[in-house]
Amino acid sequence: MPFDDQSTLTDDILIVRFANGDADAARVLTERHAPRTLGYAYRLVGDRAEAEDIAQDAMLRLWKIAPDWRPGEAQISTWLYRVVTNLCTDRLRKRRGVGLDEAPEIEDGAKSAEDQLQDQARAQALETALQQLPDRQRQAVVLRHIEGMRNPEIAAVMDLSVEAVESLTARGKRALAGILSGKREELGYENDK
Repeated sequence: MPFDDQSTLTDDILIVRFANGDADAARVLTERHAPRTLGYAYRLVGDRAEAEDIAQDAMLRLWKIAPDWRPGEAQISTWLYRVVTNLCTDRLRKRRGVGLDEAPEIEDGAKSAEDQLQDQARAQALETALQQLPDRQRQAVVLRHIEGMRNPEIAAVMDLSVEAVESLTARGKRALAGILSGKREELGYENDK
């Protein structure tokens, strides 16, 4: 089947095809999942190069388990988020001594220089605030409010109940609000209510 025709196939069909030697199926799965996997990893570890390593490792693990994948038991996206969560947790445990100021500034799209600086300050403040949250709260908040996942999906990724996810997300949002509350004017939100 040509590469273009595979883009409409489900993940389960694509992984079975990859396990049977179809390299185009792997390309479609990679295009579908690698960007979000990378984004999620970056938001958890705060380092682009480390996030790229984690995302690549997660995709490699997917390719290794492809022959044993059982369609219908789990979604590939949920499985990947779980693997990335575990890899990030391992990396964060190893580098507890690294300072938050070492996180790189986030670049944005083609806006005016002033808007770019404002957006960078806001993004950096959010990244810095996220890094101050306990690991599980940060994971829940990032998955829910940045990655846009629903609570049942987050529960599957984090191996928790939906109620526990709701609690972690609520506590994380309150903690973020507290961390960022004194910075409204500095971040250009003085006129927002």
